Amino acid sequence: MSLEALRAELTGLELRDDDATRATYGHDESDQGDFRPELVVFPKDTAEVQRVVRACNRHRVPLTPVAARTGKSGGSLPIHGGVSLSLERMNQILAIRPEDLTATVQPGVVLADFQRAVEAVGLFYPPDPNSAPTCSLGGNIAENAGGPSALKYGVTRDYVLGLEWVLPDGELVRVGRQTVKGVAGYDLVGLFVGSEGTLGIATEITVKLLPRPPVVMTALIAFTDVLAAARAVNAVLLGGLLPRCLELLDDVALAAVAGKGVPFPAGAGAVIIAEIDGTTEEGVFAELNLLASIASKHGGLDAQIAVDRDQRERLWATRRLVSPALRELQKYKFSEDIVVPRSKVPEAIERFKAIGQALGLTVATYGHAGDGNLHTNVLYRSPADRPRVELALEQLMKETVRLGGTLSGEHGIGIAKKKYLSLEQSDQLIALQRRLKVLFDPFGLLNPGKVFPDESKEQ
Repeated sequence: MSLEALRAELTGLELRDDDATRATYGHDESDQGDFRPELVVFPKDTAEVQRVVRACNRHRVPLTPVAARTGKSGGSLPIHGGVSLSLERMNQILAIRPEDLTATVQPGVVLADFQRAVEAVGLFYPPDPNSAPTCSLGGNIAENAGGPSALKYGVTRDYVLGLEWVLPDGELVRVGRQTVKGVAGYDLVGLFVGSEGTLGIATEITVKLLPRPPVVMTALIAFTDVLAAARAVNAVLLGGLLPRCLELLDDVALAAVAGKGVPFPAGAGAVIIAEIDGTTEEGVFAELNLLASIASKHGGLDAQIAVDRDQRERLWATRRLVSPALRELQKYKFSEDIVVPRSKVPEAIERFKAIGQALGLTVATYGHAGDGNLHTNVLYRSPADRPRVELALEQLMKETVRLGGTLSGEHGIGIAKKKYLSLEQSDQLIALQRRLKVLFDPFGLLNPGKVFPDESKEQ
């Protein structure tokens, strides 16, 4: 690759190739390694994004779109070097339209900032990954992010109406619509959301909004063990309730955050965080009490109800601490985001714990149990443990598929799980997706090496 030739094409753009910048953009939160780009580009608008994409296409230079680097699957790592294209300068909320219940933003907008902006005018944007204070809407689009409230409200794809999209050859297209309903043509928005930066780059995003629920209440319910808590989750849903959130934390997760946030009841071996929203305090409180009553019949020890915003925020702040706190228990970890049918959550947790015990590894399981999306973390102390960790991960993936589940609920495949994709998808289906990738990106330059297994390993 000729950096000088590429630089000449990109005169006037912000370019950096110093060691510190390359190091910063060579890693994310996936623990997949360090892959430094040769050059990092910071476009400020759609036209500059197009310039970069076209220049890389002409010079056959690999190009990796980068959002906030909070990803867990290595999706933004430039594993083939080349150029990293950071969208963080494109960070404007372009419009919030309360009458239409829609908004348009640039990809670099931080999710929590956007949520606060729409809440200020009485609206609500439900997708809420726990990285909301730092992750960006562009990254959410790439990975089809979810979060705790996906149980009731769905994931990012359910809210994206339209996209301004730069294709791998630099062509600009607008897909989707500005209206809440519409079925004209193929659903390219549905294809692009969750495509992990392999089919193009979002430069504008139009999303639908909801009226903000006026009343929200949250409860923390303790259990003696995680299997009882998992069974209680199913009982709540079978009891006719659809909470906004049903989060589960096992004993390892509780140990990780002990003393760092909300105190847990004595004897707690697991907890459920349940959240109900609605229009009246009386109705929401009644539903939360019914939920606590169902949980009590299935082993719930105690229910602590947070009724105001400050109490709720302290509780959720504790939940957001789990992932970083686990790293304090042991230095290294892999964070998975498998999904199993709700009825299989207790069995999945039991099997995952058994896999860890058999290999002498600590396994923590927490997350969005209400929709079957479990964050199973394999903890380890030293790089020397990696062979056992890799074996544990393979067994976790096989067990997930055996239970009728899927490898990823919100983190994406990236490089972390691409070698396991064939466990879930047939050779014919993977080949079809490869052909689709070639149709959009014939030279294979946009975010190369992601999602699909390395072909040499598929034989």
